[in-house]
Amino acid sequence: MIRSGLVSITFRQLSPAEIVALATQAGLEAIEWGGDVHVPHGDVEQARAVRHTTEEAGLQVAAYGAYYRVGHEEPCPFADVLDTAVALGAPLIRVWAGKQGSDAADDAYRARVVEDSRQIAGLAAGAGLDVAYEFHGGTLTDTGASARQLLEAVAHPQMGTYWQPPGWATVEQALGTLQDILPWLRNVHVFSWRRAASGQRTTRLPLVEGEAAWMRYLPVVASTGRECYAEIEFVQDDAPEALLDDAATLAAWLSRVNG
Repeated sequence: MIRSGLVSITFRQLSPAEIVALATQAGLEAIEWGGDVHVPHGDVEQARAVRHTTEEAGLQVAAYGAYYRVGHEEPCPFADVLDTAVALGAPLIRVWAGKQGSDAADDAYRARVVEDSRQIAGLAAGAGLDVAYEFHGGTLTDTGASARQLLEAVAHPQMGTYWQPPGWATVEQALGTLQDILPWLRNVHVFSWRRAASGQRTTRLPLVEGEAAWMRYLPVVASTGRECYAEIEFVQDDAPEALLDDAATLAAWLSRVNG
């Protein structure tokens, strides 16, 4: 079952209460709260307040989107991230797989990220939480093959990964990266972007314009049989009203995929 959600950093300019109201209006089921603005790392009181606001509205906390860089202990100790996630009521913490892309990282760097991954996964497991990497360029999860290699090396049941279609990939290539990490998949970030020919700029589009691609991705996500969230991340012009249309699009897709 794939459930619908929103990544709070889509609207950094809004308060948590405004985001909850918007997500409720859009008919979404959950929010992934970001650790930079809305629920800062280490601010346990804010985390408790945001949890209360979220749950009072009948929404779930899908995850805590932390900015912890695995292998670097930045921007704060993982213990602070974990305490915040627990106070938030998040079942999962999203982290970043280091600071180097797979083409730049040597074996020693990979070993460093693997070691810290095992450590934080163990700490999270002790609190009943999972950890998942952001699937992103400039990290060791910049390709499906590299992410799979990392997850196999970590080999911890609480360690998984997010997925989103890479900016460099065709639909077929993106499907390949999804298949690579499918056994470890936790949640998916959903968006529709058009990348310039130079590859340096992207234009955010209404989600419906990505339907042909996403209706190939989402059945693969659903094939795991595990519950996960498809979380809208970024909307056209950063406009709150654009979320309403995108959420309706996502709901229609999920009704088809979930049966």
